[in-house]
Amino acid sequence: MPSDYAKTRERMNALFVVYPNIVLLDLVGPLQVFTHARKDTMSGSAYQTHVVSLPGGPIETNTILQIDSDPMEKWLTEAAPIHTLVVVGGDGAIDAALDPPFVDQVRQLADRSTRICSVCSGALVLAAAGLLDRRRAVTHWEDCDYLAQQYPAVRVEVDPIYIKDGHIWTSAGITAGIDMALAIIEEDLGKPAAIEIARSLVTPMVRSGGQSQFSPELDRQARDAEGQFAALHNWITANIQQRILVNDMANVCGMSARNFSRRYTETMGTSPAKAVEAIRVDVARELLAGTDRSIKTIAAKCGFQDDERMRRAFLRHVKTSPSAYRKQFQLL
Repeated sequence: MPSDYAKTRERMNALFVVYPNIVLLDLVGPLQVFTHARKDTMSGSAYQTHVVSLPGGPIETNTILQIDSDPMEKWLTEAAPIHTLVVVGGDGAIDAALDPPFVDQVRQLADRSTRICSVCSGALVLAAAGLLDRRRAVTHWEDCDYLAQQYPAVRVEVDPIYIKDGHIWTSAGITAGIDMALAIIEEDLGKPAAIEIARSLVTPMVRSGGQSQFSPELDRQARDAEGQFAALHNWITANIQQRILVNDMANVCGMSARNFSRRYTETMGTSPAKAVEAIRVDVARELLAGTDRSIKTIAAKCGFQDDERMRRAFLRHVKTSPSAYRKQFQLL
């Protein structure tokens, strides 16, 4: 569907709703994307960005910086169309969601908006306004349980970095707001425009909404805080196509097989064999999403003896098959 901008070349209004104690990056990350988005190098900015709050004026963030804002009431009385409404997240989201005048004005702004979005815990405000009822939604993983418990009509999903359900978009924590904003730019202005913004921001343009907000690599790093197995994990990834035995891993770490198995399991919370399988699945997920190689080829490249073994590993780790995963998340 062509965007308003593509039809008229007029700038689209993007409103960012803030409240006390927002997370600064929840605002400025997507704001930067929208501010500099353009159809091509010969065009001007595609969006006119605005920051609004209930009272207007300076709003405290979770940093030493304040954010200036216009009163939301101004946009309820003006005839200017709102193309994209973005409610940002922050530690103040719970209080904001319990503020009836604020929630009511968000609901009124949403009624006038072509697209409605939330970043991180901003989803709590959309849920309080009834805008997420019977819709799929995501928020920061730390807030997913609260969102599900307080707003049972919302179909909360924990894993994706962002979700589009109709004209409503929700995103996971912090930097996922940038991923969502880039996806919106792609929808409005085309993939080249989104890639150009991503290049300018030096950020990946490869994270689809279906990708997990949980990073297996970060989880491994968190468990291995002293980094004693970091080199091993790099070695496994580099040799993922090969058959990898406990003795091989023990040799990389300079330990006996018995001592290695014990220390690895104590530190990482899983056996070495299961860790290798998890890394194989991680690599396979990247190839399924980012290439058009056959599942059989990917299974071989990732060290599974055949595609059936990869299918069983996917069911254990991802709760879906490789073919279903590719159908949902492939970027090509």
